[in-house]
Amino acid sequence: MTDPDDAYRAGMAALATGEEEAALRRLEAAREAHPSDARLWHVSALLHRALGDLAPAVPCSEKAAALAPLDFGIAHLRARIAFEAGLPAVQLYERALRIEQRDSARLGLIEALQQEQGPGAAAARLDRMLAADPEWIEGHSYRAQLASSAGQPERIAAAFERALAAAPRNVLLWRELIITLIRAVRFEEALAAIARARTAAGPQPTFDANEAVCLDEFGDHLGAERLFAPLAGADEVDFTVRRARNALRLGRPEAAAAMLEPKLASDAPEVAPYLATAWRLCDEPRWQWLEGDERLVSVQDIGLPAGLIERVRALHTAIAEPLHQSVRGGTQTEGHLLARIEPEIQDLRRLLAAAAARHIAQLPAPDPNHPTLGKRRDAPVRFSGSWSVRLTDSGHHANHFHPEGWLSSAFYLAVPEAAAGQQGWLKLGEPQADLGLALPPTRLIEPRPGRLVLFPSTMWHGTVPFAAGERLTVAFDVAAPR
Repeated sequence: MTDPDDAYRAGMAALATGEEEAALRRLEAAREAHPSDARLWHVSALLHRALGDLAPAVPCSEKAAALAPLDFGIAHLRARIAFEAGLPAVQLYERALRIEQRDSARLGLIEALQQEQGPGAAAARLDRMLAADPEWIEGHSYRAQLASSAGQPERIAAAFERALAAAPRNVLLWRELIITLIRAVRFEEALAAIARARTAAGPQPTFDANEAVCLDEFGDHLGAERLFAPLAGADEVDFTVRRARNALRLGRPEAAAAMLEPKLASDAPEVAPYLATAWRLCDEPRWQWLEGDERLVSVQDIGLPAGLIERVRALHTAIAEPLHQSVRGGTQTEGHLLARIEPEIQDLRRLLAAAAARHIAQLPAPDPNHPTLGKRRDAPVRFSGSWSVRLTDSGHHANHFHPEGWLSSAFYLAVPEAAAGQQGWLKLGEPQADLGLALPPTRLIEPRPGRLVLFPSTMWHGTVPFAAGERLTVAFDVAAPR
């Protein structure tokens, strides 16, 4: 007879090793022998979720919750799985919060409200939470996101301001407000907030660093360089990238490359696009090693599952683009799109996983020093995130990259009618426009319904604006195998 303790421990260990399927086979036998052990159902749900297969995760989480109704972790997982699967989850989050008030469940409830009832209902509930807990930093950040998605940019900072009126010396609140304003491209307001923060909370290194960032983004590159100088010893990757952005804007790509090159070896993916840019500007042949091999990008026409366009279009409930994303003139769905259990989404998931596997199989030879080619390739495809973007008249993606992914994508459901030139096309390799660099894209790809483009997550990508029509896509990141 399978020992339930051993099966549970094996299941939990498999979450770290990537051996979920073998652990699930063992757990199935253990559940048959010990059907009243809530732990076995709980870890089974966790393993199915880790595999991205939520259809069996739902009943496993429900069984665990029925057996252990007062266990917060089990209740929270049940709510999370329901939310990710596209099922009603608000009441499940409420149930988890009655067991224990934890920030993860509070934020999950707001996400579920947004998914089921829209940004307005989520914002109203979050406002009540923040009134009761005004120093909840993560809650304030999400409230700013809701304001952006609801088309209310004037309310992005409102909750922060209410909290700071009551707690003016809270450095973390000031820091998050400043970062939020920077993400909203409101640099003048961010500079004003920094001045107010120093008056209220005194001098802080975070205020100095963010002032340098604001000056650089606002156009005072020499002023930013002076502020960056005394902070040059900071070893954080984010700060190194900010200094490199400043060097690129000042026409010093060699200096930018010198800052970035040591970080590439430390598996810091956010370094790669800036280093590729600096190397191109320096005519450094290592750029070809980093991004020049054509096999890093693939274009596959895989077709559209029946009913997919209507299913995905219905998920676009936001009014405006999200905060701190690449979308301009459109909307983006919330949650992990490919985790949903609707048949059309699952059909798409299977198509995309097979296409991603084909792309991985044709990549250049492994190279342990390369940010893309250094990863192992003997594991099943897993999606670390997925969403849909709907762009309309004059919409586009600003150039960006995905530091959390290994491979990224664009899959086209609907595209504007044929427009002049290359309107609506995907651009690869062109750095962000606000860097002010005269570097063209390394590749332009025409969008077509049913077409999938895959490329390294560290590669700059964006789109050419189009004059009229709709551009509906699904995008996902493939997780690097463990």
